[in-house]
Amino acid sequence: MGDRSVRRLPPNRRSSGGTTLFCSERIAGARRRNPVACRIHLYFVVSAPLPDGHSVFAPGPRSDSDSTMPDLIVGIIDTFHPKIIETIADSVPDGWVLSIADGGTPDARSRALADADVAFVMAAPLPTDLLRTAGRLGFIQKLGAGVDRIDLDYCRERGIGVARLHAGNNVPVAEHTLMLILAAYRRLPVLDRQTRAGNWDKEVSRGINRQITGKTIGIVGFGAIGRMLAQMLAGFDIRILYYDPIRAPADVETKLRAEYMDLDALVATADIVSLHLPLMKETAGIIDERRIAAMKPDALLVNAARGGLVDEDALARALARGHLFGAAIDAFSKEPPIGSPLLREERTVLTPHAAGATLDNFAAIAERAVGNTKRYLAGEDLPPADLVVAPGKRAAA
Repeated sequence: MGDRSVRRLPPNRRSSGGTTLFCSERIAGARRRNPVACRIHLYFVVSAPLPDGHSVFAPGPRSDSDSTMPDLIVGIIDTFHPKIIETIADSVPDGWVLSIADGGTPDARSRALADADVAFVMAAPLPTDLLRTAGRLGFIQKLGAGVDRIDLDYCRERGIGVARLHAGNNVPVAEHTLMLILAAYRRLPVLDRQTRAGNWDKEVSRGINRQITGKTIGIVGFGAIGRMLAQMLAGFDIRILYYDPIRAPADVETKLRAEYMDLDALVATADIVSLHLPLMKETAGIIDERRIAAMKPDALLVNAARGGLVDEDALARALARGHLFGAAIDAFSKEPPIGSPLLREERTVLTPHAAGATLDNFAAIAERAVGNTKRYLAGEDLPPADLVVAPGKRAAA
């Protein structure tokens, strides 16, 4: 994070509360020539004693007339890698403060949001109980597309605006999906373990492994990610089917060489079924036991979208009886999937809901998040594809 110096906040920001904040000023190496103009303030919300020499204070209630306060406090409740925090910090304007939770517990997240005007959230949930503790919160920016973990009804009731980033992660998620397909078809985790153990037997692979070329893939959900996956598959000799509640325009189908098909027909036809739907009432459990049973013998199921789309117990049973070639799963109904039967299946490739997690994509994510926040602050319209809940008149707490 670069060099740090610590400053002590004014006395009117102290209280007898049990929560403490650590305030630091980061000056990146290239900015040392003009450190005053380039300061980025980070508030780390902590509950443990800090090292000697660090300034500690407890937050008092904010007042709109408090001239010592920063222009905006942005709550960060995900446990991000330090390089992601640095990327966000590099993106925010002078005068904005990041209030960063020191862990993934509800208490840590509540402390980070206690004084926040805006929240940036990636995967952390924002249920009603947590939102009720964020009395100043007026705007939530999702650093991705899915908003199923945010209590949108509460946000509408309280006038809290919610925005997502449409197509913000379409490239890394599509890349990850392609990786999952290849890794599952070539049984990459198994080969890696066997090679490390000194088991050099490629003939086993020759009798089991598959190639993408010549196969039929069914893409379920043909939005930004589904279409990007189809575009990436253009280099393979593969038939592309898709299902989406809203059929794509004819020119898009032609460009991507994609054929529309009813979901049940697609599931029964495709060698590879790849899911790219949001999780909502209409899509929950859409790949149920009946549809899993209808899949072709030796088919591959890929889910890099949302765990609730798939009946995972039915999937595990289908794998156990040898009905499917395998499954490649990045999103689970329960995360982390402790105790899931899918963890015990050798024919699965599993990743920790990390399809959109790349460092080199995050600068653009942070830039768009800041841009939407500036529009919210200015009272301007948000991009229609990003708007989820329009900011409204705040209800009394």
